[in-house]
Amino acid sequence: MNKAAVLHQSDIFAANRARGVIAVGAEVVAGVTRRTVVREEGSLRVRFPRPLAPALQAVIVNTAGGIAGGDRYDIACDAGAGADLTVSTAAAEKIYRSIGPDAEVSIQLSVEAGGALAWLPQETIFFDGARLSRRIEVTLAEDASVLIAEGIVFGRSAMDEAVHTGSFVDRWRVKRGGTTVFAETVRLDGKIAARLAEPAVAGGNIALATVLIAPGGDTQVEAIRARGDDFRGEVGASAWNGFVLARLCAPDGAMLRHDLVTVLSALGRTTLPRLWAV
Repeated sequence: MNKAAVLHQSDIFAANRARGVIAVGAEVVAGVTRRTVVREEGSLRVRFPRPLAPALQAVIVNTAGGIAGGDRYDIACDAGAGADLTVSTAAAEKIYRSIGPDAEVSIQLSVEAGGALAWLPQETIFFDGARLSRRIEVTLAEDASVLIAEGIVFGRSAMDEAVHTGSFVDRWRVKRGGTTVFAETVRLDGKIAARLAEPAVAGGNIALATVLIAPGGDTQVEAIRARGDDFRGEVGASAWNGFVLARLCAPDGAMLRHDLVTVLSALGRTTLPRLWAV
């Protein structure tokens, strides 16, 4: 194949990659949180179901039907002073097999003084051969609060799917008052199934989740641990540096969803996005 043909194929591939941008800003108006900024580009859309309370709920929809190698998505959500914003997704996001490049997802969350933001997307479903590079960056005012729950399922057990190889790189950074208070990077690259089978990684479980709440402390950790008999998978929680972190792993996505709901309930999140129950 000559150089011109290779370049032509590259151009065709690039032209068929999905791009999506969402920017949502929420402010308190007459004592009720209302959207003040809404930006949509590409295959991403955001909808606002009729609120049942003064808080605002946003639901992100990916009209592309999933994410493939070379796709790029940028999401920014800002809760203004005193605002209460919950962001979820209309369905579990699917990461499909890549022929080479990573899919890239960038999530920027910011919460101003006295505000609260809950990032509660449905699970990410990872297919064999998929490649995902994701970055979650959170900026908090000193007295702001945030709740993040992210779950990922490596293959759908009910469909007899398995993820043998791929690449998943997940970077989380949280700043409060301009100071970094939490930073971690998770990397599963190459033989994912073999890595998940290791006792120190997931012990053969294929569904994983992380829940972060700030501010938080021993009270929330004790509340999670008190629900130990209700969990169907493994759940651990700890507190330090003014936040709580819970780790979950389960044999499949349904058990992970059950345990995520149990953890969030223990943290006082008695009302979850309606689509979580669909």
